[in-house]
Amino acid sequence: MNVPHRVARNLRPRVEEALADTRIVVVQGARQVGKSTLAAEITRHRGGRLVTLDDDVTRTAAATDPHSFVRQFPDELLTIDEVQRAPELVLALKATVDADQRPGQYLLTGSANLLQLPATEDSLAGRAESLELFGFSQGELAGVTDAFIDRLFAGDLFLGHESDLTRHDYLTRACTGSYPEAVNRTSTRRRNAWLDNYVDRIVKRDALDVSNLQRIADLPRLIRLLAARSASELNLSSLAADAEIPVRTLPPYLDLLETLYLIDRIPAWSTNLSKRVVDRPKVLLLDSGLAARLVNVSPTGAGPNANPDAAGAIIETFVISELRRQLGWSQQTPRLFHYRDRDGAEVDLILETADGLIAAIEIKSAATLRSKDTRWITRLRDRVGTRFAGGLILHTGPQAQPFGDRLAAVPIDALWSARG
Repeated sequence: MNVPHRVARNLRPRVEEALADTRIVVVQGARQVGKSTLAAEITRHRGGRLVTLDDDVTRTAAATDPHSFVRQFPDELLTIDEVQRAPELVLALKATVDADQRPGQYLLTGSANLLQLPATEDSLAGRAESLELFGFSQGELAGVTDAFIDRLFAGDLFLGHESDLTRHDYLTRACTGSYPEAVNRTSTRRRNAWLDNYVDRIVKRDALDVSNLQRIADLPRLIRLLAARSASELNLSSLAADAEIPVRTLPPYLDLLETLYLIDRIPAWSTNLSKRVVDRPKVLLLDSGLAARLVNVSPTGAGPNANPDAAGAIIETFVISELRRQLGWSQQTPRLFHYRDRDGAEVDLILETADGLIAAIEIKSAATLRSKDTRWITRLRDRVGTRFAGGLILHTGPQAQPFGDRLAAVPIDALWSARG
């Protein structure tokens, strides 16, 4: 999939909105997802100044005299790119915006979650709004604002939706992933070459910038093991054994990978519906293309050394990642959960809003469904009652079909065909 044209980012209106009433706005996300490009566009539009801490001279100046650095353009928006590379700036930013509380003074970008870093979490609290930018969504690539989440909570079951995409088409999109550089590669071979170097670059620079963990060199192996577990429950004991890392020392490494936006952990849905809920999180590589490359899955399916179920897991990773992106600009602001209990009941995703509305999603990589595929989502609907906004089984077939009250089976591409 070659996309040479400029891709409008659906997060931009949210960034502009935040700058209108917030002193510091932070756009954060993994390396190479387009943060710098988005920040540069907004800065030019506002007549501001942009400096990048990837430049050695600029970074040295910031570290040497942080207070002067952040006050160099007092009447303009100052955008600081890759701010995590100079943590010395954080206290200077705090002092500046405490003295001058005008909104829209600073736009920061970071390839790490700044509010999870010890040096910044307290200093920026109450002064900054953080927004997460991921790689291209399928809607962005098609030039639309994906509004699947909002429409689902409004009761839309997408029953009129039809698709001409096949399982192979979905797997092709999943294996392409979302990183702009990878999407723009003209061949699978060139895309794979870029992905092969991506993790190495993260470990050699960003991980060292934000962490003093002793076994940073073990991260590539750990990431590969997590890719093989993407979209499944995280069993720390099993992961530690395979990674040859003591289980008690594993959590800080997972925290680091989450801070760098390489993985996400989707918590188990806590509910009083059952006392037998399994409370392990589900782990997710945030880019399905990277996950596919690491586990040897291509658009033709799993490679000779891959788990035969790996292709289905990559499609599930792709779907969850699409939803994760849409949360950034959705009018609704639900949280993502998964659900499984010890009796075998399981729902891939539960979205819950602050006022308690619930939507449920099952993901099937098959084009046909069996009656038993609806049993757990049906049980969830019946147990939560009027709080249940709707439930969908997303599949690789061509048509949408109703499956009872507030339930339907819908092709996966409804995710980006639903426009705002």
